[in-house]
Amino acid sequence: MHEELIAQAQAWLTEDPDPDTRTELARLIDARDHTELAARFSGTLQFGTAGLRGELGAGPMRMNRSVVIRAAAGLAAYLKKQGPPAREGEAGLVVIGYDARYKSHDFALDTAAVMTGAGLRAAVLPRPLPTPVLAFAIRHLGAVAGVEVTASHNPPRDNGYKVYLGDGSQIVPPADIDIAAEIAAVPSLTTVRRPTEGWDTLDDSVLDAYLARTDAVLSEGSPRTARTVYTAMHGVGKDVLLAAFARAGFPEPVLVAEQAEPDPEFPTVAFPNPEEPGAMDLAFATARACETAPDLIIANDPDADRCAVAVQDGTDWRMLRGDEVGALLAAHLVRRGATGTFAESIVSSSLLGRIAEKAGLPHVETLTGFKWIARAEGLRFGYEEALGYCVDPDGVRDKDGITAALLITELASQLKEEGRTLLDLLDDLAVEHGLHATDQLSVRVEDLSLIAAAMRRLREQPPTELAGLRITRTDDLTQGTAELPPTDGLRYTLDGARVIVRPSGTEPKLKCYLEVVIPVGSHKDLPEARAKATALLESIKHDLSTAAGI
Repeated sequence: MHEELIAQAQAWLTEDPDPDTRTELARLIDARDHTELAARFSGTLQFGTAGLRGELGAGPMRMNRSVVIRAAAGLAAYLKKQGPPAREGEAGLVVIGYDARYKSHDFALDTAAVMTGAGLRAAVLPRPLPTPVLAFAIRHLGAVAGVEVTASHNPPRDNGYKVYLGDGSQIVPPADIDIAAEIAAVPSLTTVRRPTEGWDTLDDSVLDAYLARTDAVLSEGSPRTARTVYTAMHGVGKDVLLAAFARAGFPEPVLVAEQAEPDPEFPTVAFPNPEEPGAMDLAFATARACETAPDLIIANDPDADRCAVAVQDGTDWRMLRGDEVGALLAAHLVRRGATGTFAESIVSSSLLGRIAEKAGLPHVETLTGFKWIARAEGLRFGYEEALGYCVDPDGVRDKDGITAALLITELASQLKEEGRTLLDLLDDLAVEHGLHATDQLSVRVEDLSLIAAAMRRLREQPPTELAGLRITRTDDLTQGTAELPPTDGLRYTLDGARVIVRPSGTEPKLKCYLEVVIPVGSHKDLPEARAKATALLESIKHDLSTAAGI
């Protein structure tokens, strides 16, 4: 067994084009570190609807140049089988973007080389830029596909490979399965042509076009007075967001200096995700130190496709939940007279449906992820609770943390002119539609089998009540529904509450999404309703944790 593992590693080593991972793997082979080698060679990173994502390192179970070259070759083979490109007489164009993580630029250039070698055209964005710029560029340039090299808000040692098709949306089944089959069919890296030139490196005209498109997000003549503190979370969002804010005429955001520039180590945070505990501490400190109190804090995640918002609540600052920002943006768009479909993932708050219904607008729920939300028919606004918002689907058919920041700052400006705040509008929505309070029980694991065990336990020993509320319906989402394709998840409907449990698609986490709805008679009833909702959510978390054994 050990000799077979060593032989497998040596065969991989002979093909590895990267001196860094060759050195790493040679050291493991020389040390005969069977435990580590087994972890690297126990299978292959699975190409799914999130593309690829994993820890950097040598071997097929890690993100590295060998894995990326195979993925690019599989994608190229898939694209060539799809028929003629959009522009007759030309080879199909693949646009490639990348963030500032370790190896991102290398992976982008490898992808460009493989596409060129396969007879396609390739164009690489000029430097590390937000993922929404890549999503915009696909349709703007008439590409047949796009690739973004990013691990979004994952830990520093991770990287990823996100694939879009020509409609500007991320891939969904069966495209992921077909691409995975083409990847598996690549016999050896020696069969993959990788010329050293032949692709284009784009100039700033694509970025300029993206910024020009942001004009469509805001209302002509709307107030632009709200003051912001901004953190890029060590990612690539700063320059694009500052340019967008300057173009719109907002006051220049105060930067969180320690997190303003790209840094693949993400030195000031445990995880570069605004939702994680402690990630916003420096932003809060910056806001407190401002001579003129800001109206809101805005944070992007490292590839700037997500947008977090914090507001002053009493004497201090607090993060708004993604569901709260989603409801605020929806209410703002309704007030502006927006028409079209409002869409959200099934794990997001049911408040969006109430807002859409009151406005006479279509509302749909999709599976988790913008690969599904972006495909809603007639989409005008889409969001998911994990800080993702699509506010301009005709420009970017994906979540976009830059345009979402513009729109929430316009709303804050409008409310400021009225002597009100984002919290005041949330209160109004609670009185109008009921208090929709959401929370999450999220468990990060080292051993992925613990997630499978928790899901199995919930299926084999299903709870009948949570927090004293009877479960009136249980949906095992692996079966799919009339509206939803199959996915690994469980949905519980309770008297006045809803719970969804699912494994994360991008991180080693079990995620449980909770919502309780409390009727509210008037503004004076809000404190009591919030206290009741908080107690219920805590009780549901406790009972669900016990039921799942986590």
